[in-house]
Formats: sequence, structure tokens, C-alpha cells
Amino acid sequence: MGKRIVIIQGHPDPAGGHLCHALAEAYEAGAREAGHAVETVTVATLGWPLLTTKAAFEGPAPPEVEQVQAVIAAANHLAIVFPLWLGGMPAVLKGFLEQAFRPGFLLLDRGGRWGGRRRLKGVTARIVVTMGMPALAYRWWFGAHGVRTLASGILGFAGIGPVRTTYLGMVEAAGAAKRARWLGDARRLGAAGA
Repeated sequence: MGKRIVIIQGHPDPAGGHLCHALAEAYEAGAREAGHAVETVTVATLGWPLLTTKAAFEGPAPPEVEQVQAVIAAANHLAIVFPLWLGGMPAVLKGFLEQAFRPGFLLLDRGGRWGGRRRLKGVTARIVVTMGMPALAYRWWFGAHGVRTLASGILGFAGIGPVRTTYLGMVEAAGAAKRARWLGDARRLGAAGA
């Protein structure tokens, strides 16, 4: 039986046409061909406002956020695709996660604090990050802090694990053959639900 996969397209350009969009499409195609159920959330098209107060963050989610939360809650696996901006995820993706991963959604038995059982425990994730610099430099020289924050500080805290990462560097300089290889890899990851 296939997995229930949610692809979170974190590229901030709603028009599409970027490598991140092609990677998410390849991942989705591979997953569908393998029999997985797939839904894609394109964060740049949602138009959700940023949360600016603790009360708003801890308060009830608007209906449009609840709809996406229900999609995420039904998933076995998340695939998050985004370009590296200023060492981390674009603001539109961070804003999306703040809206969707509210305490009232994440915690099943919230006792006034951040303790309790996590709704997304047992869900796995794949983070695919594109960047202009060499991936090795980002991982080893800069410590991949922005992606590690997402993997452990947000997804791990939500109970999601394991969280695996794919770093694609020097994307502007990549030729057609390398891009085709990346798309093939994304398709295979989607087929595997990994």
C-alpha cells in the first residue's frame, strides 16, 4: 500500500518555472507512478498573513489554515522543496510553517506548555534545498544551520522523523545533464516515498 505524501513547494515565486518547481513536479510524478497518494501545497499562492503576536500564534487557526493542517495530519511523509535564501528557507515558507504548525495543531494533549504528544509523530520527511553556492560549502563550512533548524527545530520538534536532506548546489551553473540527473533523482525519491 502506498504512502500519503504531502509536497510543500516552498519557492516564493508563485509563477513557477524554477528548478524547485521542476523538482517537486518530478517527485510528485515518481510518487504517483509508484502508487502513492500525493497532494501538493504551494505556499507562495496561499496569501496567508504573517503571525505577529504570541496570541495569534497560540490562537485558533483560520479555516484556510485548518484545511492545510488536515492535509498534513493525514500524511505519512512530507517533501519540502525550497531555494536557500540568506542561509535558510524563504520567509514565505517560514510564515507558512508558523501558521500551520501552531501549538493547537501539533500537540494532542497540550497541558499549558509545549509538552505532550505530537500529532505528527511517525511522519517522515525529505527536505530538498537548491542553492547558488556549492552544497559541500554550505554543509561543512557554514554548518547548514538554516536547514538544520528546519529539520530538528521545527520538523523534529513536531515529532517528524527521520528527516532526510538533499542539497543541490551551484544550480545556476548546472548544465542540462546535471539538471536532468537531479530531476531523475527527485523522481526516484518520490517513487520510494523517501
